[in-house]
Amino acid sequence: MTRAIRRSPERARPARATPGRVEVARDKGCVTATLVRPRAHNRLDAAMARRLIELAEEVEDDADALILVIRGAGGSFCSGFEDAVAADAPGVVESISLLSKPTLAVIEGAAADEGLELALAADLRVAARSARLTMSQLTHGRMPRNGGTQRLPRLIGAAHALRMLLTGATVDGAEAMCLGLVTYLAPGAGPAALNRVAGEVVKAVESRGPIAARFVKEAVRKGCDMTLDQGIRLEEDLYALLQTTADRAEGVRAFLEKRKPLFRGA
Repeated sequence: MTRAIRRSPERARPARATPGRVEVARDKGCVTATLVRPRAHNRLDAAMARRLIELAEEVEDDADALILVIRGAGGSFCSGFEDAVAADAPGVVESISLLSKPTLAVIEGAAADEGLELALAADLRVAARSARLTMSQLTHGRMPRNGGTQRLPRLIGAAHALRMLLTGATVDGAEAMCLGLVTYLAPGAGPAALNRVAGEVVKAVESRGPIAARFVKEAVRKGCDMTLDQGIRLEEDLYALLQTTADRAEGVRAFLEKRKPLFRGA
């Protein structure tokens, strides 16, 4: 009698997470990076992080690029980073923070953990009322490692920062606006209002002198770690340097001729 061969049941293999991508679009002086990994709420993988680092370098070197916008697809901003990012692209957040040109994070849905740290590295943040901002690393026995413990209290104060960090509290867009965590709040619901506000911010930044904008960013960022006297000296030095540029001369001419200036970043 032939025995039937019994096959052991196959173990279910864990589903592989779909890799993400960063879609880049350029419109005049605005470069927009959209994080596309919607099934994982745009959780950054190593390839996406490396692309953001490359893009920051491209924007820095591109004279026509005036502002970098970072946003997420599918109703979320970014829900965090994969573990591989720490090994393969650990400088992704700093690459955004160190960019000399203005940066804007457009926050819809979740901006969680490292995703919020990425948003904090931007100069400006616009959020939907329904946005959910949180740092819950302590829940998993971890702590922020991309500047979250430093940038968050500088924006909202130590007490509110500790509340978010120690308890993992989630704040919506309206509370984030009250705390100073975001700089613009989209009125109403839906992506249309968020896009409209973001577009207005981009338009305002693009209309300013690009060299002056970079100098202002440098003065504010470096001045935070200086005494008042040192910060004022830095401001004076940058102002004197600005006076030697063609953009400054164009600004004066435009004022006298009562027209909009045509800045060329030189």
